[in-house]
Amino acid sequence: MKTKLLLMIITAATICQSFALQTREVTVISKKHAVADSINTLTVIIGDEIFRIDGNDSLVIIKVGDRGLNIRDSEEGKKVNIEKYDELEELENAAAEKNTGRNTVPKVQREPERNYDYSVRQDREEPDRYRGGRHFRGHWSGLEAGLNNWLYAESMTLPEEIDYMTLRTGNSNCFNLNFSQVNIGFSRYAGLVTGIGVSWNIYRFDGPNTIFVGPDGYLTEAIPENIANVKKSRFNTLYLNAPLLLEFQIPAGYGRLNVAGGVIGGIKLNAWTKLVFQDGEKTRTGGEYNLNLLRGGIHARVGYENFMIFGTYYCTPWFQDGLGPERFNLEPFEIGLAFTFND
Repeated sequence: MKTKLLLMIITAATICQSFALQTREVTVISKKHAVADSINTLTVIIGDEIFRIDGNDSLVIIKVGDRGLNIRDSEEGKKVNIEKYDELEELENAAAEKNTGRNTVPKVQREPERNYDYSVRQDREEPDRYRGGRHFRGHWSGLEAGLNNWLYAESMTLPEEIDYMTLRTGNSNCFNLNFSQVNIGFSRYAGLVTGIGVSWNIYRFDGPNTIFVGPDGYLTEAIPENIANVKKSRFNTLYLNAPLLLEFQIPAGYGRLNVAGGVIGGIKLNAWTKLVFQDGEKTRTGGEYNLNLLRGGIHARVGYENFMIFGTYYCTPWFQDGLGPERFNLEPFEIGLAFTFND
């Protein structure tokens, strides 16, 4: 559980920072209740009571709208309740219980509770829709291979000033290894999927040129001295990716049709250019190449069982502001096939 929570935090932080989103007001309140001076309560409010967390030593309430998740420590063990709140007064009641040692009657009116007691096995069965959520398995972890290119102003036709950035799409490949996955099921056939993966992108230039950071600080064309002997010229990047996808699975025959979409964030690990000459000699040059540390994009995939078709479009600025090729910025994308390892 701790691993899932940590992975969710890393994923959310990476994606939010990649898109540079401005969040609504976040309020943090720390207070002591008069009914029990020894009970410290921490309250976190995001927006106009859209999302709220209240917690102390014996009770934590996570509230979204008028629904809440109530996590209580009692003598019988830890209990988790899903409730509907008219107001948040459970913390005062929990503090009074701890201080006086007797039960108090909650002042809130709520729907019948669905209790999940992890200390004692319950005799009754949980409703199918909650039990089914635990069996949800998304389709992220696995191997992916495909083609990639980049756009300028939503077009693959580049301005004349950066014609040297034109690629051979058929020889520009991406290879992705998604080695970690976390499933958050809403039901057996729907849920959220996140995880971690590594993406290696190879951009094959159409000409024998390469690129470097010029004296003016922006990316520009570099012409090798023995240009006639250049066989291949490539630009390579390596990223650590983390997605957040909403996936639906539709029963079809003996399997399932899987459809997923969402956002993806990436952290740059490395970048380099590579020249391959006719005589077999190779030259590799590493550098930052004015790439932003983070990138964010939109990701979608569809497939049957473990075979998927995927596509990713990175819509955030790829290069640092005004430091791309001849001060232009490009937006990379990739499409390909995936074989997933979900169990």
